[in-house]
Amino acid sequence: MGDIDLVFVIAGAAALLAAALPALIDRLPVSLPVLFLAGGLLLYALPLPVELPAPDPLGQREELEHLTEITLIVSLMGAGLALNRPFGLRTWSSTARLLAIVLPLTTLLAAGAAYTLLAWPLAAALLLGAALAPTDPVLASDVRVGEPTDDPEHDDDEVRFSLTSEAGLNDGLAFPFVYAAIALAGTGGLITWIAVDFFYAIAAGVAVGLAVGWALGRLFFGSDRPPLRLAERNEGFVALAATLLSYGIAEMAHGYGFVAVFATACAIRAAERSHGYHSVLHGFVEQVERLFTAWLLLLLGGFVATGGLAALTWQGAAVGVLLLVVIRPVVAWASLYRGLADHRERRAIAFFGVRGIGSLFYLAYALGQADFGVDPAELWAVVAFTVLGSVCLHGLTSTPVLSWLDRIRHRRVRAPGL
Repeated sequence: MGDIDLVFVIAGAAALLAAALPALIDRLPVSLPVLFLAGGLLLYALPLPVELPAPDPLGQREELEHLTEITLIVSLMGAGLALNRPFGLRTWSSTARLLAIVLPLTTLLAAGAAYTLLAWPLAAALLLGAALAPTDPVLASDVRVGEPTDDPEHDDDEVRFSLTSEAGLNDGLAFPFVYAAIALAGTGGLITWIAVDFFYAIAAGVAVGLAVGWALGRLFFGSDRPPLRLAERNEGFVALAATLLSYGIAEMAHGYGFVAVFATACAIRAAERSHGYHSVLHGFVEQVERLFTAWLLLLLGGFVATGGLAALTWQGAAVGVLLLVVIRPVVAWASLYRGLADHRERRAIAFFGVRGIGSLFYLAYALGQADFGVDPAELWAVVAFTVLGSVCLHGLTSTPVLSWLDRIRHRRVRAPGL
């Protein structure tokens, strides 16, 4: 059996496990990402008859960039379709705080920690902060809202809604900070960054996403020609078509495709909020997302098992730990003061700042654009360590913590005066 044959076997087995495991571990204090990461570590540590190709983010940078890119846009579509809460300034106020306050402050504080502890150039420190600041829509499956519901009175709980909507938008809104790091590395100017990378690209992403979502919503639910009224045909793969269309058009317009995809999903959902077709679309993208996530986490485990953290220093590890247990929790907790979340929900939202596939994408993308003056292996080691820590920390605590919050919430519903 050749190397490629073994790869096919492993990929197929991972796909089967991605389908079977969610139901098996539903009530266990462990998440699917933890199991696949552990599986990757074990797989590359076993004495197999054929040696597996070692994951190499330096030599395979472009392949990793595009694989993580596809996984992210599929996940963003799923996140937008799952949100049951209509847009409103008050109802989305927690999300607004997480995006306008937490994202930039987390970026700057993480960059400051890297600049101080690692003595990296400012461009490299800012890149690390920008890559690690956004929460991840892929690995946050255990703290996301569930499937779309056709009950118009249903409302997502504040913790899941805030984390899902935050993850859906901040993966795109982190791009300006990544481009700022690229500009500092000498490949761009401040005026260009402000005018293009910040204002124009965000506005273009939102505009394209809403326009595509509005047009597709009209097509799916209100077309005058029955063959084009796809909501009546239950074709789930149409969600993938919407994802690729929105992303491609936004990128061609030099806008942020991540923002566009999430906006498209929200616009499609708003077109006919209570229609059951949303569950069909969401179910399809969730399956695709789970498949790609399984493969990526196996590769991440393999990267760690084959020496991917060899370049990690204690200072780099300290930056990752500070981000996960100090910077994100403290900044998010403070930003939600006197908001919609009660004190328990506020702590949970602050704590569950999951890092993951988005961080891998941003680093792979940026390293293809500029030289940041540090060994790329060091950057990869710090990012991989932080993602590894997040998968373990948040993956092992999400189920018990959210179950506890759900029990408290249900008791309040039954006894509102207590």
